[in-house]
Amino acid sequence: MRAILMRDFGGPEVLRLTEVPDPEPRPAHHVLTVRRAGVNYADVHVRNDQYLAPVELPFIPGNEVVGTAADGRRFVGLTRGGGYAERAVVHRRVAWEVPDDITDDQAVALALQGQSAWHLLFTTARLTAGETVVIPAAGGGLGTLAVQLAKQAGAKVIALASTEEKRQLAAKLGADAVVDSTATPLTEHILYAAGGPVQVALDMAGGPTTHAILAAIAPRGRAALYGYASGQMSDIPTGLLMEKSISVAGFWLPNLYADRNALPTSMAALFAAVRAGTLVPVTGAVHPLAEAPAAHTALATRTHTGKLSLDPAL
Repeated sequence: MRAILMRDFGGPEVLRLTEVPDPEPRPAHHVLTVRRAGVNYADVHVRNDQYLAPVELPFIPGNEVVGTAADGRRFVGLTRGGGYAERAVVHRRVAWEVPDDITDDQAVALALQGQSAWHLLFTTARLTAGETVVIPAAGGGLGTLAVQLAKQAGAKVIALASTEEKRQLAAKLGADAVVDSTATPLTEHILYAAGGPVQVALDMAGGPTTHAILAAIAPRGRAALYGYASGQMSDIPTGLLMEKSISVAGFWLPNLYADRNALPTSMAALFAAVRAGTLVPVTGAVHPLAEAPAAHTALATRTHTGKLSLDPAL
């Protein structure tokens, strides 16, 4: 089969289209013919050898797929690599049959980014109606979903995005206010947009952005950290956390893979919201498999909107 194989760590050029053996069937797994492979920032960290879990080369990246099983059923599932390929193996515990009225492009947005957005907001940050929440990268795959989920939950949403196009998209999706994420001082811009300190904030940038977002949180507020897209980890300002009794929690979706209830609950909620029309996944570019380097470049430079994916049939 064709797959994107990494033999080295480095830039997008290490993502090479290669012929590799088909994956072997395993007990309690589905072998899927991949229709969509999601592209996520975690894949960029894998490529740069900055992922939270060790990666051994050679390696096929990609942690989420939509595909068909041998019996014709269509599943969306999570993997630990192997997604950028014509066929992939997914464990039945982290694979869900896709309803007929949900498209491949909608489904691929839900497995990793949709469930991450759901658990960041409701499991980790414990967002409730009437609270104000800061959502970063609001024009991206996870951010566009988080804006909608938070708004549906009755929160006031302050969306951060780096371009006018993305800020307009976030506003269209329901954000109450939008902020240029490159503006300085960022804390003051957030406070002005929110009308004061916020109760909840998500952060995936790391570095100085994390500090700016934490400084905008009200006493007894909560922050959920789920990435370091800037390439910089943050030294958390413990003095500020104690002074304002702020709770900070990290989040990594694979820690929920073994939980028999967490992901089935969120996936059922996401499917129901899409089918009801209250959650609209924003489809970004769909690249042929061979264009994985271009997809990574778009993601790393933040020139895309919505969910990026690969189509192995192209």
